[in-house]
Amino acid sequence: MSKISVIGLDLAKNLFQLHGVDADGEVVLRKQLRRAQLLRFFAKLPPCLIGIEACGGAHYWSRELTRLGHSVRIIAPAFVKPYLKSNKNDRNDAEAICEAVQRPSMRFVRPKTPEQQSVLHLHHARQLLVRQRVALSHHMRGVLLEYGIVLPRGTKVVSRRLPEILEDAQSALPMLTRHLLAELKAEHDQLVERIERLEQQLAVWHANDPVSQRLITIPGIGLLTATALAATLGDGGDFRNGRQLAAYLGLVPRQASSGGKQRLLGISKRGDTYLRSLIIHGARAVISHIRRRLQAGRPGGHPWVEQLLHRCHVNEAAVALANKMARTAWVLASRNETYRQAPAV
Repeated sequence: MSKISVIGLDLAKNLFQLHGVDADGEVVLRKQLRRAQLLRFFAKLPPCLIGIEACGGAHYWSRELTRLGHSVRIIAPAFVKPYLKSNKNDRNDAEAICEAVQRPSMRFVRPKTPEQQSVLHLHHARQLLVRQRVALSHHMRGVLLEYGIVLPRGTKVVSRRLPEILEDAQSALPMLTRHLLAELKAEHDQLVERIERLEQQLAVWHANDPVSQRLITIPGIGLLTATALAATLGDGGDFRNGRQLAAYLGLVPRQASSGGKQRLLGISKRGDTYLRSLIIHGARAVISHIRRRLQAGRPGGHPWVEQLLHRCHVNEAAVALANKMARTAWVLASRNETYRQAPAV
């Protein structure tokens, strides 16, 4: 058998499909392996280029196969799809990955370290708990509304007002409903405590990470955004410049250009949705602060944003500021610099 030069590896939970070619592009390997067989197979194989799709477990397998001496490239699934020649199945997927990884213009995903993954898992777990807390509070408000009791918005309102309502003997709440709301409130309070514990763990990691500490100095970036950005960016080596990071976050215009005519639409909304929402919310907070200062007759302190607010809608200004914040974050992460506020003119 000819020496294997490139392998396309289709990842799964138990069954893994391999498609290998030699230096001339001839197919020399089509094989299916179980999970327990995969590392043993690659340990006996001479070093080669391995392509895998970005999916669950991709970073783990990239680290393990790299330890065995192979060169591993992770590809976004959207970039593999054009090379799928026929119907989708494991065999065709592995062949498409093998074809895509050999393209000289292909863009790859840098494998994340276990520490980076741990921080991002904290973020996603917190986001899951927040969704559960919001759903639970909405459900309790809906139950109370059926008996003519209206609670204002806010997480603390439920914890503060609900005990008074349950203890009020004059209210029209049936006893069964009182017991139900007491159970739901206990679950709500536990969710609040769990969210606070996760935030404390993020704060501890932030205190020991220099990149996160530099990022938090950017106006509009707080603890959550700084830690999520630091865990995603690392040293910023995944991106050549700040504009690439902004494009990855979906903060650049979507194009529909043709025939030499430029046509720009709304933002692309591609890439990391969670990070994009954090940065845009941070930009909205900065703009809200500037507008309050301007309404009070004081200088806003950010001339560039003030000019944006004079000539475009506040939502457009928020996205433009979020784009600038992302590019600034890349500079601080990649060049080991500290944030310096632009002088007022």
